[in-house]
Amino acid sequence: MTERVQIGADGTEIGIRGGRPSDVGAILNLVRESYGQYVAAEGSKPAPMTADYAHQITEAKVWVATREDAVVGLLVLENMGDHLLLENVAVAAPCRGIGIGRQLLEFAEVRARGLGLGEIRLYTGRVMTQNLHYYPRHGYVETHRSLEDGHHRVYFTKVLAPG
Repeated sequence: MTERVQIGADGTEIGIRGGRPSDVGAILNLVRESYGQYVAAEGSKPAPMTADYAHQITEAKVWVATREDAVVGLLVLENMGDHLLLENVAVAAPCRGIGIGRQLLEFAEVRARGLGLGEIRLYTGRVMTQNLHYYPRHGYVETHRSLEDGHHRVYFTKVLAPG
């Protein structure tokens, strides 16, 4: 499934498609760029830096945003049966602020509804303070905080309106 959207003042087309094995290198670079800054504050690598993206691609959990055939965004989704887990969303630094993250979150909502799920859940690191403000602006509500696998996590949920 591919969704095309127009964003940015220049009208650059952004595609969202399933991840491919050939995307793994670009995904790893994007993840290092997006999460590397948190290693010191977290005391270890954030979970997205240790994920097996090649395996997740084979399980059809990975979606990428592309701009002129380059991977500029990442979305990892998992059907948990009663909700969709948004495991990871990241946007390349040069492309932040033009709506790619919002488009990826909206894509997750479309996927959830397509699977018959009415809720999306996610978690983020406590040290990723910009996320603690970003997700509520997009309708997510903080549910709790906990220490899990050595990571201080903040959990959010979004109940989807029927659509």
